[in-house]
Amino acid sequence: MTEEQVSRSKRWTIHGERVVDGSRRSRLSIADVELPDGVRFEQYVIRAPRSAMVAVLDGQERLLLMRRHRFVFDRWVWELPGGYIDEGEDPAKCAVREVEEETGWRPGAVEPLLSFQPWVATADAENLLFLARNAEHTGAAVDVNETERVAWVPLDEARHLVSQGEIVGAGTVIAVLELVARRARGEL
Repeated sequence: MTEEQVSRSKRWTIHGERVVDGSRRSRLSIADVELPDGVRFEQYVIRAPRSAMVAVLDGQERLLLMRRHRFVFDRWVWELPGGYIDEGEDPAKCAVREVEEETGWRPGAVEPLLSFQPWVATADAENLLFLARNAEHTGAAVDVNETERVAWVPLDEARHLVSQGEIVGAGTVIAVLELVARRARGEL
């Protein structure tokens, strides 16, 4: 067998998927899945629009973070600015728009940092992370519904916030760890 044939023989088969509930931000469905050995079962699947986040670093290696309350698990946390990409919207433009709306800072040019899926066994919710190396303060009011406080946090302190459980969102954790690793390799 070729490598492609082997891969195809080990692929899970989806016989159908029915929507249980949905909104413009997510859809919950139940998939009828068959494993390579023939076992069939149903599994919940969450599908969400792609989202974009930006790690904005200044010349002093400080990261632009927002402190906000997350009601789902009732905690105050630090996060990167970001949000859902609208239908037909360019991801980089979404990323810039979200930073400005949520923090009052307009990032300069953004470049792709990486992308990830935060919950691969149950959800399809691609997150695109961008990097900006500077930002200009616009003077615009911060969206009170999004942000309690905006701060420029030194990268080492952000790494400490991850260890202390004050940064818990997958996108922000991944961005902080990636930036620390790139700095260690001399790539920042």
